Amino acid sequence: MADRLANSYYAATANRVRTPVSAHGDMDCDVVVIGGGFTGVAGALACAEKGFNVILLEAETIGFGASGRNGGQLIPGLRWGMRDIHAEFGGERAAAIFKVAWSARDRVWRRIARHGIACNLKPGHLEAAYKPAHLDDMRAEAEFLAQEYGHVTSVLEASELGRHIRGGNYHGGVFDPQGGHFHPLNYALGLADAAESAGVRIFEQSRVTALEDKGAVEVRTDAARIRARHALLATDAWTGEIAPALGRFTIPIMNYNVATAPLADPRALLPSDAAVADSRFVLNYFRLSADGRLLFGGGEKYVQRPPADIAGFVRHHIVQVFPQLADTPIDYAWGGAVSVSMNRLPHVGRTGNIFYAQGFSGHGALVTTLAGELVAEALAGTASSFDVMTSLPVQPFPGGKWLRQPLATLGLLWYALRDRL
Repeated sequence: MADRLANSYYAATANRVRTPVSAHGDMDCDVVVIGGGFTGVAGALACAEKGFNVILLEAETIGFGASGRNGGQLIPGLRWGMRDIHAEFGGERAAAIFKVAWSARDRVWRRIARHGIACNLKPGHLEAAYKPAHLDDMRAEAEFLAQEYGHVTSVLEASELGRHIRGGNYHGGVFDPQGGHFHPLNYALGLADAAESAGVRIFEQSRVTALEDKGAVEVRTDAARIRARHALLATDAWTGEIAPALGRFTIPIMNYNVATAPLADPRALLPSDAAVADSRFVLNYFRLSADGRLLFGGGEKYVQRPPADIAGFVRHHIVQVFPQLADTPIDYAWGGAVSVSMNRLPHVGRTGNIFYAQGFSGHGALVTTLAGELVAEALAGTASSFDVMTSLPVQPFPGGKWLRQPLATLGLLWYALRDRL
């Protein structure tokens, strides 16, 4: 299944192919990072910059999971709107959450600039309103963000959407110039190069088989044992395989993406080259690639078995937005798992000497880098921003080992049905 799901446009257009080196023997370090996605690589890099001796272990290759397969949409903030965060936590705490969470955007932009990462970074993100009521909510949120936090976006009526998207019959939307899109696998590879330059030892094809914290952390693979003062568990959808107690807080959802053949006139679909995501519960999200393809994600499944025809599965959603692409060839089709928390807020924290970050709920292209860097800051003795993230409320999914996924699936199906109704 892994090979089929990895048949991605990103893998085909990666800046380079790494030569994996696996972990062997006994090793010691200050920080062992488990997971070679955005969170793990950014965390490893930030730890090394602060003087820590760091080892990173990845079961497959750098960016193999969601970090190297996602839609590449850079959306500032969290899945909760700031009005909801303000109502739930009060003004003072909401302001602290905004300051930390919205800093993720600038952190990613700075990383790309500092390390010269060639990842086709483009500015601009549009959230398109699927229903009239969604536009009303967007307008209220935009006004609140501007008034309370100085984050300025543009509310667009349906008649104004043509400057960004020509299709979909949406009812309006909100354009955020601070958002954007990029080539996610090339970003992950660029971070890995920077991490190795900073002294991080990266071992790929080194699946962790055991993780123990007995005053110091010990991690084992089939061929290696690593002893460390601290660990960062950055495995997101697969955390439960290593730490079952933490795995109770997320469930994996499968998302699917395609890349069309290069289009004759790509700007006829997306004139401003902004990324677009709509406001459905099971949303469509799409953008243009650097070589003029439409990259489109649509639909999701709650079992890990992929559709027999991923391209056909996603094309159904494409033609709802751009019917003129019904016969356009699809050159790449792939998918992967993203973990979601029960309330869609990230689950970041610490248990003993093990730090963890997971449950980014499809909103993690920016916040993952933030999470990794906050762990490094906490290890270096500055935990104020890390504490803000750990204060976000989390609850395990009900149902235990065998019923957790089925019960969550029933709830997700209900919300998806509400969209269709």
